[in-house]
Amino acid sequence: MASLRRVTGIRVLIAAGCAIVAGAATLSQSAAQPMMTGGLTSQPIGHYEFCKANPAECSIRLRDNGPEQMSGKLWKLLAAVNATVNAAVKPMNDIDIYGKDEVWAYPDNGVGDCEDYVLEKRRELARQGLSLSNLLITVVRKPDGEGHAVLTVRTGNGDFVLDNLTDAVLQWDQTGYRFLKRQASNHTGRWVSIREAQPAAPLVGSVSQ
Repeated sequence: MASLRRVTGIRVLIAAGCAIVAGAATLSQSAAQPMMTGGLTSQPIGHYEFCKANPAECSIRLRDNGPEQMSGKLWKLLAAVNATVNAAVKPMNDIDIYGKDEVWAYPDNGVGDCEDYVLEKRRELARQGLSLSNLLITVVRKPDGEGHAVLTVRTGNGDFVLDNLTDAVLQWDQTGYRFLKRQASNHTGRWVSIREAQPAAPLVGSVSQ
């Protein structure tokens, strides 16, 4: 079987040249309020272990030149990558894949959980030219209280969320999630809090900075 990255790239190029993927939200013409972030916070244990295995990916100091400029081309790309990766990866939890919890890894074997979808979407969008400072792994709480991970893409029209639970690309404040923490925009190994997000209990294992 061809690697997921190669298959994803081919499918994205095809999809990006077509109409917006079915189920994706309509591009907003007015900028929305972006997430308000706070100071440095604990790094999820799964990301910490991922960084130990992939140190080069987590030691990148980034120049934050501001959000991506939204355009029809970018919107189609976000929708295509979200839908393509969602279709290419079969959902499976870490216990069934690795025999333990909190393993963050690229889903190159075609299976993964929410963090793995996020990593693949981030990798593909970076390959398409988006800055890593605008492709931020984000931890949220779903309405049912369960922890979840999504990819936040910062744009001039607001912060959009790519989620393995839906092919729709939504503004962050339209998801119904409670946003807790995300990667810092200036360093791939650091995390910042999201203001007014104070979980009652840890959603994923964390380590201190």
